[in-house]
Formats: sequence, C-alpha cells, structure tokens
Amino acid sequence: MDKWKMVRLGDVCNILDNLRVPITASERKPGPYPYYGANGIQDYIDDYIFDDELVLLAEDGGNFGSKEKPIAYRVSGKCWVNNHAHVLKPKDMLNVDYLCYSIMFYDVTPLISGTTRAKLNQAAVRKMSIPLPPLDIQQKIADILDKSNATMEKRRAQIDKLDLLEKAQFIEMFGIPGSDIKSWGLRELGKCCELNPNKGLDERLKLGLKISFIPMSAVSEKGAIDPSQIKDYEEVKTGFTYFAENDVLFAKITPCMENGKGAIARDLVNNVGFGSTEFHVLRPIHKVSSPYWIYTVTSFKSFRLKAAANMSGSAGQRRVTASYLNSFKISLPPIDLQNQFASFVQQVEAQKSFLQASLDKLELNHKSLMQKAFRGELF
Repeated sequence: MDKWKMVRLGDVCNILDNLRVPITASERKPGPYPYYGANGIQDYIDDYIFDDELVLLAEDGGNFGSKEKPIAYRVSGKCWVNNHAHVLKPKDMLNVDYLCYSIMFYDVTPLISGTTRAKLNQAAVRKMSIPLPPLDIQQKIADILDKSNATMEKRRAQIDKLDLLEKAQFIEMFGIPGSDIKSWGLRELGKCCELNPNKGLDERLKLGLKISFIPMSAVSEKGAIDPSQIKDYEEVKTGFTYFAENDVLFAKITPCMENGKGAIARDLVNNVGFGSTEFHVLRPIHKVSSPYWIYTVTSFKSFRLKAAANMSGSAGQRRVTASYLNSFKISLPPIDLQNQFASFVQQVEAQKSFLQASLDKLELNHKSLMQKAFRGELF
C-alpha cells in the first residue's frame, strides 16, 4: 500500500472559532444544551450556537502532553462552545470520527505557546498534519477504534461503580463528610490526623537511604499511586514534600485538586517517600484515624468543592491552604468502625485492581490499533 498523503488541518477543516462565545458562570441560564470548554462539558445552558457534527480541540487549559487524556473530542447536535476550544468541521474528504481519533493524542508540544498557560493558537492548528486515506478506509478505521473504545468504556464504568460502592458504604457507616448524623460530634480535621508532618522527627532519614519519589503525575484521580521511581534521600531532602507509608496525599493546586488527585501512600521503598510540593500530607493518628477513612473523606466531590471555594492565590496558581484543611469540621467515627470500613475498601480495591489490569491491556491494544491505523497497516 502506498503511503497516504499527509494533509494540514487548515486544508481539510473549516475552523469555526469566530462563532464561539464565552459566557461567565454568573451569566449562564440553566437549560438542556451542553456548554463545552477545553476538556469537555462545563455546564448545561438554555441556548446553543452550534448544531452539527464537530471536533473540539483544546486551545488552552488542555491536556497537552498527556498520554491518557485526549486534547480533542467529538460533539454532536445542539451545543455551545466557549473560547477555550477550537471548533473543527471537516470538509467533504474527511470523516469526522476519523478526524477526532487522528488528533486526540497529537503531540502539539512544538506548536504550543505561552509560559504560564500553554496555548495552541489557530495558526498552529492549521499547520497540524494528519494522514488522509480514502473516505471508506477512514470509516473502517473509525469503526474499529469505536468498538475498541466502547470495550474500554465498559471496563471504566465497572471501576466507577466500585468507586461509588465505596462512597455509598462510607455514607451508610459515617454519613456525608461534614455532617454529624451519627452524633459523634464535630471536630477539626487537624485533630483527627497530623497535617504535613515534620520530616525532622523521622529518624530513618539519613544519607544513602533509598526512598520512593512521587511527582504529581504518579498520582491518579482515582486514588492510584505509582511508587516505582526511586531516589536517594540526599537528592530530595530539600525542595520536596516528605511523607511515609499510609500517609494520605492531597493535591492542593488547581486543577489537580478539583479533578480529584490524591491517594494513600503505599508500597514506598523503605516506607518513606518524597514528592511534589503541591501535595498536602495527612498522617493518620494511631488508634484515632485510618488512612482509608481519611482518603475517602478527601475524595468526596462535596469536600473538594468546599475546598475549591476556599482556595487562595492568583488565577492558575490557586491552592488549598493547610489552615483550611486543619479547620474543616468532621465527625470522627470510632477507630473500630474505621477499621471495618478499611477492610471493606481493601476487598473492593482487590476487585478494582483486577479490572484495572484488564483496562490497562485494553488501552495498550487500543493505542497499538491507533498507531497501526494511522500508519496504514490495518487495510
């Protein structure tokens, strides 16, 4: 098969950015139409400006450089788009689904501009190039990738249901964080755990000690953590956040905090870790609190919404303060009940690990399919 011709997006798409209209949150009126931004639906409003089959590509605030989160997505029908996403309508020679798949994980690193906030401007979008097979081949590629994607979505839905099961069990046992339905009394979170513990009290920290290093990218929005990166203590003893096995990590900076980044620090080398300065650390107190109870409290959307409303700092650099976490009022259950909850979570986590391993294999297969598709190796 001859290699497919490479074409620029500016030649095969109409870019409808001039039709976009941003609306501030205070000016939006609730309704049935999705209001889209860089990474998906931001709200639902009472009017629309597009009614078409389109691909939206992040302009700023996108997942640039991510291998897991796409920078482009499909929209269909009536919707509104703000000024943080480019609006692409393919011309007759280009299938809309094929277009979306071809740029979902496009490496735009050489094309983006801006220092504090990366931006993919329209001139750069027009220069992005993709292979252009015949329309019937484009449709076949899109169909194959659709089926692969649907299988992954089913697996993700199963994992999400288990996440909901954990929170449902928490509410049944303890009530919603911040409430006192069980009449245990409200106390400050800072009295239920040790916030940002002092590394100077950890006698294990000596030159030559191997530790786990956890950058922000090693913590997921679902409580997973990758402790595989190992460093010497002397490399990280200054300029990084200290924590230990079973401490809870809480991402304090926007948008990581709002997106749910956080985890229990587990499987650390020598039970010690250092990582991003954008983590708050919540250490359980013996016979007072469990890491599973603390982590689940901090993972609730309601908890993070309240935290977001109390952030400090300038736009793009807003953070949850330690004082906010310290003063958050929470009902502290008896440690025996917390341990029962921990046992329940561990059983659910075992199921999630099995499903996640399956999802990882599906994602690898999907990426392989995409690479083969755009190299012209499937047909």
